[in-house]
Amino acid sequence: MIVKYAAILIGAYLLGSMSLSILVSGALFGKDIRTQGSGNAGATNMARVFGWGAGLLTLAGDAAKAVVCMLVGKALAGDVGLALAGMACIFGHCYPVFHDFKGGKGVSVGGVIAFGIDWRVGLCVVGVFLLGALLSKKVSLGSILGAITVTAASVAFGLSAPKIVLAAFSMALCIWRHRGNIQRLLAGTEPDFKAHKKEKTE
Repeated sequence: MIVKYAAILIGAYLLGSMSLSILVSGALFGKDIRTQGSGNAGATNMARVFGWGAGLLTLAGDAAKAVVCMLVGKALAGDVGLALAGMACIFGHCYPVFHDFKGGKGVSVGGVIAFGIDWRVGLCVVGVFLLGALLSKKVSLGSILGAITVTAASVAFGLSAPKIVLAAFSMALCIWRHRGNIQRLLAGTEPDFKAHKKEKTE
């Protein structure tokens, strides 16, 4: 089992390390998203800098890698495998070995993890995220509230220990990656979210 667990961790970390925002921004726009906008390699910054299409493409890619990791982990080792795969994938997304360990903040992958833990947890997270983001006009606040909800909902629904550990790990990592946003939120300097719009040509 140790070999199987190790394989899950390594495989999920490597797949998680494939940052779609960095790959897409380089391939389609000839720029590194980490040098644009907020500097974050995530779907929100992609939408802010390059538009909704780029943001949604990044979101879909990040979601797909998380789904693959968790399905394989679950098939190989049940809830423990699912938890290990989810933790390794989101860690790879935030600290990708292929991109100098400078990745995203774990929001898109964390959202998929929430549904992988339990569909009810996923719905709670999406609801809280949307409510927080829409009311405040700040995606960061919605993301932080959503991260907290992953663990709260997992405990409330009485899920298995491995799933609660996965939820807590994802929450802690997401909040840690948002520490700069938290400081700006407290200082009242966090900007509202606005997606990039292409200028019309005459």
